[in-house]
Amino acid sequence: MIEVKVFFDALREQCVVNFSGVPDSLLKNICAYISDNTAPENHLITANEGSAVALSVGQYLATGRPSLVYMQNSGFGNAINPLLSLADPKVYGIPMIVMVGWRGEPGVKDEPQHIKQGEVMENLLEACDLHTVIIDAETRSIGEVLKTAVEKSLADSQPVVLLIRKNTFTPYKIRCPRPDLAQGAREDAIKRVVEVSSDDDIFVSTTGMASRELFETRVKNKQPHERDFLTVGSMGHANMIALGLAQNTERHVFCVDGDGASLMHLGNLTSTGQSGARNLIHILLNNAAHDSVGGQPTCADNIDIASIATACGYKSSASISELNQIRNIVQQLKLKPGPHMLEIKISKGSRQDLGRPTNSPKHNKDLLMSYLKS
Repeated sequence: MIEVKVFFDALREQCVVNFSGVPDSLLKNICAYISDNTAPENHLITANEGSAVALSVGQYLATGRPSLVYMQNSGFGNAINPLLSLADPKVYGIPMIVMVGWRGEPGVKDEPQHIKQGEVMENLLEACDLHTVIIDAETRSIGEVLKTAVEKSLADSQPVVLLIRKNTFTPYKIRCPRPDLAQGAREDAIKRVVEVSSDDDIFVSTTGMASRELFETRVKNKQPHERDFLTVGSMGHANMIALGLAQNTERHVFCVDGDGASLMHLGNLTSTGQSGARNLIHILLNNAAHDSVGGQPTCADNIDIASIATACGYKSSASISELNQIRNIVQQLKLKPGPHMLEIKISKGSRQDLGRPTNSPKHNKDLLMSYLKS
């Protein structure tokens, strides 16, 4: 395996001093090391991957040095636009190093949302005409590999991709993680929302832990899964999936969202707020962390999400940090026309024995569609 310190020091030796991106579970160790060993002004966890690419463009214009952008390959689609229409040699020609975690690599077991992206990743990079270096635990002379990559990026005035395989980096944990926003666990918050919902309410949960915990809540309650859409992949889009459902059913629709996911496509709040979806209740579970991919921080502990929702046109918004407030508030929201936003501040982490949905995504889709037709 590659020592995170060796990898980081090799980048610094090539004058790569600015870092940005969206955390990934395959990259969590190196991202944690970057967080602990880079000044805040030189490391920014961005709302989405494309924003990190654009940030690195500005950094290069000011310094003449390439930056490193990191992301999971499932978020590579967010980066394609600025990579091809901004950084490409046929446009501005901006050097940068793009480090991509290769989820769903063929032959490596992974979650359903990563299978297709993993299969086409090399072809996608080739179609984008991006010079790519595959790195894994067996890669030798990583300093020379990175030196060559940076020199290639500068010489050709273009981004160079480091495609990182699973288990490449040695373990590393952030030394001083941020304190929790509140004491309540995400799974407990989901349980309480489910408890106060009606038998015909629809749930859309965001990718990651929230969908896994909603699925297990139904199992423990001995409830069917037919009223839930467990969004796998497509981070940041659960809100719009819920809106599409709400506009085409009389049932109440709950969107169980996360802070990192919501921030990724924050503009969706304007669409929801202006939609007039009277039956939509947007539950945003905020632990100010990308919890599913290593617990890297978001900026959600320093912004007023409820006020943003109100400004975007939500009929009501509230923020709470006590889980015992959930029942009364949700009961009241169901009596008034929405859309509504309820931010629930929670703690980071999840239980170690948390399972995964046993239904396939297609089965999940078919169950919900059959239920909605009944």
